[in-house]
Amino acid sequence: MTVRLTTLANGLRIITDDIPGVVTATLGLWVEVGTRHESADVNGISHFLEHMAFKGTTTRSAKKIAEEIENVGGHLNAYTSRENTAYYARVLENDVPIAVELIADIIQNSTFEPEEIDREREVILQEIGQTLDTPDARVFDHFQATAFPDHPLGRSILGPPEIVARITQKDLKAYMEREYTASRMVFAAAGGINHDHIVDLCQKYFTTLSSHAPEKAIGAVYKGGHFYEKRDLEQVHIVVGYETHPYTHPDYYPLSVFSNLLGGGMSSRLFQEVREKRGLVYTIASFESAFRDAGLFAIYAGTGENKVAELLPTIREVLETFPKTLDEQEIDRSKAQFKASILMGLESTSARCQNLAQHMMKYNREIPPHEIIAKINAVHRDELIDVASRLITPAPTFAAIGPGEEIRWT
Repeated sequence: MTVRLTTLANGLRIITDDIPGVVTATLGLWVEVGTRHESADVNGISHFLEHMAFKGTTTRSAKKIAEEIENVGGHLNAYTSRENTAYYARVLENDVPIAVELIADIIQNSTFEPEEIDREREVILQEIGQTLDTPDARVFDHFQATAFPDHPLGRSILGPPEIVARITQKDLKAYMEREYTASRMVFAAAGGINHDHIVDLCQKYFTTLSSHAPEKAIGAVYKGGHFYEKRDLEQVHIVVGYETHPYTHPDYYPLSVFSNLLGGGMSSRLFQEVREKRGLVYTIASFESAFRDAGLFAIYAGTGENKVAELLPTIREVLETFPKTLDEQEIDRSKAQFKASILMGLESTSARCQNLAQHMMKYNREIPPHEIIAKINAVHRDELIDVASRLITPAPTFAAIGPGEEIRWT
């Protein structure tokens, strides 16, 4: 694994991982712009913009974009999160120039034709409708909104239908011009690539990126609270969680080990107690979401209406007894799972490329695997007990969707 970094004069950071013997490459542009950079009146525009990037440029139609990448057997895609947006491709090593040029074209030369906007708007409205019809996905939006009310981090990535319905070409162009600056961008590549070649291609094709200094996102403000939506469903979907810390905080790795111990696999405390011993759920899991200046830890579960009265006290009991009953064997098992998932990911060019980009955006450097493994190995029992005791409070953020009367955590 050979990782190299170059920063162009306009501020674009280029980071690559040349993997000998691999004949494919994953590469793309990551932009440190997402839902939290939106104002309330254009909530969903980051995601809308991501969709529109594939809908035609000054030199290519939407069909032409699709054909050019698929003519070489490649794959072009994108995603939007609360803090960044990614445009990436996977191709054979000889077709890397085509992929770089395509990504540069859609980022710099998209036309946002009104008829394409209206057509894609309908696609996004269908996507929103699908999410609204999927309670085990929708409940996470409610949880996020309850944790960060009246703040961009609490808003839906897709945006509400009424706002998506009125986003215009002018809105898209203004947002992109304001937020998409070179200093917020990372071009990452992994696999059968050559660093100097990637740099040359980026210098050749990324010629019109804005280099102005962007405004900082509004600082995170966690409040928490309670939310319940009554719907005619077969199950109650629940997310209960707590405020944590940014990804730069010393608790980041202890919390990751803690989360895996609590609800990260079949041997975890929650899975064993709630599903295996009591049969209360089909799915239960814990997770953590770390942002630039905030973080969340939460537990998701789906259960029948008649099981809620037993499920919630059981989760509370596991949380309360967990710190007192930790043993070294399960800590070692959790660490092994965590380390294995990281090392297995190194066999994928897509995972390596994603890691490079995320590390650059979060830490402005690559975090080598051995450094991550060392941080995991350094987590000890007393540290986990301390993290758990500070994390678990009597009044967590609670969100649920389900039939019947309103349910509460306490």
